[in-house]
Amino acid sequence: MLRLERRPEASHLMSYASPLIAIGLMLIGGLVLFTLLGKNPLEGFKVFFLNPISDWYGVSELLLKATPLMLIAVGLAVGFRANVWNIGAEGQLIVGGITASAVALQFHESEGAHVLILMVLAGGVGGMLWAAIPAFLKTRFNTNEILVSLMLVYVAQLLVSWLVHGPMMDPDGFNFPQSRMFEDPALLPLLSEGNRLNLAFFFALAALLVGYVFMYRSFAGFQMQVAGFAKNAARYAGFSAKRMVWIGLLSGGAMAGLAGMAEVAGPMGQITEHVSNNYGFAAIIVAFVARLNPVGIFFASLLMALLYLGGEQAQQYMNLPSSISNVFQGMLLLFLLGSDVFINYRVRWKEAVA
Repeated sequence: MLRLERRPEASHLMSYASPLIAIGLMLIGGLVLFTLLGKNPLEGFKVFFLNPISDWYGVSELLLKATPLMLIAVGLAVGFRANVWNIGAEGQLIVGGITASAVALQFHESEGAHVLILMVLAGGVGGMLWAAIPAFLKTRFNTNEILVSLMLVYVAQLLVSWLVHGPMMDPDGFNFPQSRMFEDPALLPLLSEGNRLNLAFFFALAALLVGYVFMYRSFAGFQMQVAGFAKNAARYAGFSAKRMVWIGLLSGGAMAGLAGMAEVAGPMGQITEHVSNNYGFAAIIVAFVARLNPVGIFFASLLMALLYLGGEQAQQYMNLPSSISNVFQGMLLLFLLGSDVFINYRVRWKEAVA
């Protein structure tokens, strides 16, 4: 009989190599998938992974889609390091987009930089307030933050749907479920002409830098790391478990809310029912592929953004459904989890007892 036996000590080298192994297995799985779908696997690989970044516009789109993933993933990583599992970043992104849009619509006739500044603050605060709900319930009633934060995603989706069908609907929009287009003061400045990459990319880079300093160079970050590795040791040292929950959830909520603001004030220019492209869920994969490291999050976000763009290219040039991007994301997560199993466990043959 085969059984899994825990290793005395996990390999540190393999723990960092497993994301690369998972990426390699995902690529192999992609070639097999294209073959099963009746497509030329080499052509599929070219269309999915090379075509999206064949020119500067494609690279700018890659950075544009990677921006919200970087923001959300670095916020989630802060909590994940302390075993605070915020799975509701998708809802926090939506609420951040709602609050930022409310500011833009309230000041739609105003000029000046204060509109954009208020939108940034409103987006971050909106995401934090939505994340504060599971934080309060966890610290006050010991509820499961995974379930609460996840269920709040669907509440946020219903909330934005109600708003764009009602209070936020464009009065001149022929009853389409969307707000009016934002004025120029409520839009993020573009970094160059001819593409959609905007100032939010620098927000993401700044967030990665701040996240790195917090996680690896601050006492609070050290406390959260200890709480994640050894909960009893953290309690013995006097580290507040409730404080870890609040920091972990609020940081994730703030970054997700900022990502929501970047979407409505960036490529969308308004708020609709489809504020997010499942960035909140994809960022969870990004955080784990990156091993909760801000430097790794930068590169993992680029990879995940490439999967989004590849799905669009496959739909356009190979007549495949756009959901193929989700298949690649799922394969990446599956192979990563599988690799991690063999890092911590080994297969043993055990003789069956008669």
